[in-house]
Amino acid sequence: MEEDVYNKESRAEMVENDEMSPKEAAFMEGAEGDGQKAKCRKCGNAFADQDPIEKEIDGKVCWFCSDNCLKEYEKEHE
Repeated sequence: MEEDVYNKESRAEMVENDEMSPKEAAFMEGAEGDGQKAKCRKCGNAFADQDPIEKEIDGKVCWFCSDNCLKEYEKEHE
């Protein structure tokens, strides 16, 4: 039976067994729901090979792929 990698416990077990890297597990966690933890709030690019820029805006934590996307988003939502 194939493991459900979208399940938090399954991902943790796969990391422990060296079947998945911690970065891959974090990406999978970010892809859950509407995927906002896995993609830039402004342009929609995925964070597969980079660490996102995290900023709280209007009480919500948002993630961006670059300072430029963050600045543009802030301008649009002033």
